[in-house]
Amino acid sequence: MKITAAQSSDLSKLLAFREEAAAWLRELGSDQWSRPYPADRLLATIEAGTVFMVRDGPATAATITLTADAEQGLWTAQELSEPSLFINKLTVARTHAGQDLGGRLLDWAGDRAYRVGAEWLRLDAWTTNEALQRYYIRQGFEHVRTVREGGAVNGGPRVSGWLAQRPARPSSHGLVDETAGPSVGRAVTAKDDQ
Repeated sequence: MKITAAQSSDLSKLLAFREEAAAWLRELGSDQWSRPYPADRLLATIEAGTVFMVRDGPATAATITLTADAEQGLWTAQELSEPSLFINKLTVARTHAGQDLGGRLLDWAGDRAYRVGAEWLRLDAWTTNEALQRYYIRQGFEHVRTVREGGAVNGGPRVSGWLAQRPARPSSHGLVDETAGPSVGRAVTAKDDQ
């Protein structure tokens, strides 16, 4: 399997991919990703070079967004001063479930973070999806805290505020990396806030 940067022509595939994941989550009783993701926002992240796809021949097996930009209101000023990369929207196709592809993608992201000089690989997960939270703990992440207020709409409840991190580290993830090198969106340094 190979990992590539997503292209704007992948937009409809990625939107359908997310809907497949949302339907599966609904079957499990989770409200995660129950609202459709705005196509223009997804296109902007693709064009920024932060969306990556795992391809297994012609099939899309998984996707991940990896960025140097933290979602506003989640991390403290001290945490933001530490070089970090943030993962979002990690999704594995149901056809490829059970193969530890998510774990391999997390290892790829941690390796990439290490290569750009990041200290941490960080994420925010759905606050009510305890199975997902346990998954990240099993993958070596440490729960930092859960932020429940300050959501995108009128500062209301936040649905994705379970924060976790693990050190960035080199890894043998086994994916053929066909991306354009170690930069992710922009260079990662502790001086970004200065």
